[in-house]
Amino acid sequence: MLQERIEGKWIETFASVFKLCRVESGTVVAIISETQSRPVNVQLTELALNQLGAKAFHLIIPTPAQTTNIPIRSTGASVVLQGIKPVVEALSNSELVVDVTVEGLLHAPEVSAVLKNGVRILMVSNEHPDTLERLLPDPELTIKVKLGLKKLKSAKKMSVASRAGTNLNIDVTDATPGAAWGYADRPGLMSHWPGGLCLCFPQEKTVNGTLVLAPGDVNLTFKRYIETAVELTIVDDTITKISGNGVDAELFREYTAAWKDEETYAVSHVGWGMNPLARWDSMAMYDKRDFNGTELRAFAGNFLYSIGANETAGRYTQGHFDLPLRNCTIKLDGETVVKEGVLQGDLAS
Repeated sequence: MLQERIEGKWIETFASVFKLCRVESGTVVAIISETQSRPVNVQLTELALNQLGAKAFHLIIPTPAQTTNIPIRSTGASVVLQGIKPVVEALSNSELVVDVTVEGLLHAPEVSAVLKNGVRILMVSNEHPDTLERLLPDPELTIKVKLGLKKLKSAKKMSVASRAGTNLNIDVTDATPGAAWGYADRPGLMSHWPGGLCLCFPQEKTVNGTLVLAPGDVNLTFKRYIETAVELTIVDDTITKISGNGVDAELFREYTAAWKDEETYAVSHVGWGMNPLARWDSMAMYDKRDFNGTELRAFAGNFLYSIGANETAGRYTQGHFDLPLRNCTIKLDGETVVKEGVLQGDLAS
């Protein structure tokens, strides 16, 4: 297990990212955490902001009581804010919010109220600083991510296929686009570090086909590489059948069914990874407690399929899966942007 202590190099790491978030002397920054947050990341955030001369303050909320006996992991849908008005108001009156909650606020219902005044939010993923150090944001990558986002915004159809049997058709007309390049540098933007991916939240009843998780693909809720194939049949956004004989399929069936919530089976977002520094094999090198898995959402050329909360379609649930797939071919209106897991054309490194 890696040690969690303050290292000078990690203060510099955090400070370099906050500089990209346009933090300078006098910038008002709220640090939102909870009692179960990773202490070292909260401390590194404070020290780095202090080094830059920011006017930083802490909002620390006791981690809420569990409302289910189902373990919740890596959702981006933290419930820690609990709609507490003074907390939301304090965050919305800052210039930058640094989110170091356990699950992250990406899909939290209060985010729109926080962003309305032009606040920037950076979610520091609940990773060991060793991961964050390796995956510093790169402004050159930002250019590529924005190009991919432009292609996604203008597209009407996304198709995804693989030799393993994936065959998905997605209507991305009027889908809500999203992207993360690892820092929040403009008003009203929420981003996360590590970053480097393009995605969208499809409208209702726009995703149909088959998704096959092949050996080596990843179930990030379980922080587990797939060892035996899992086939998901998807009709009008919703997984209607989970096929497979191995423990991977059984885990998927049992965990999803435990929610007793149909929205858990529905699509959250779809997209692809853009970050050439992010490694597919990195999960094998960390203990589960040291690893949140954002790196594997972003590794270049993966197809990311997620189920659970989708604000665009009006769905909120804590049941969630992020599923990065390798070796897929992704097309937008017939243009190949990823071919068998490799970025193509002007999106390539």
